[in-house]
Amino acid sequence: MNKTTVPSIDSLDRQWYLVDAENQTLGRLATEVASLLRGKKKPHFSPHMDTGDFVVVVNAERVKVTGNKPQQKLYRRHSGRPGGMKVETFQSLQGRLPERIIEQAIKGMLPHNALGRQLFRKLKVYRGPEHPHSAQKPQILEIDSAPSLQ
Repeated sequence: MNKTTVPSIDSLDRQWYLVDAENQTLGRLATEVASLLRGKKKPHFSPHMDTGDFVVVVNAERVKVTGNKPQQKLYRRHSGRPGGMKVETFQSLQGRLPERIIEQAIKGMLPHNALGRQLFRKLKVYRGPEHPHSAQKPQILEIDSAPSLQ
């Protein structure tokens, strides 16, 4: 009889990765980072456990989108009060809070439950090239921005 082994939380070694968002397409960057946060490329991946790594994204203000999305893509938030809907375009949000653009793209690709909230806490996004996580010695991760034709 075959048995499935479940990794213990203590046996997981979590890596730190540094991703530069400069000239990266938003969706392609978000899918790679979400996969790292979940740990999907690890041999001991379990969909119900947090087996992923920490990810630091820098240069969030330099992420790009294709087509007319800078003027047409909308970000909505609601205060919870009547008439409290706020709508903002990609272009204006990128000038004001560029970290939120990457955070929302990645958060939408994670599970929408307690596990997703726990995974999201391992994401650190910064506007410029500086970050306070140099003590963790993050590995620089290159993300290919061109689509693969396979």
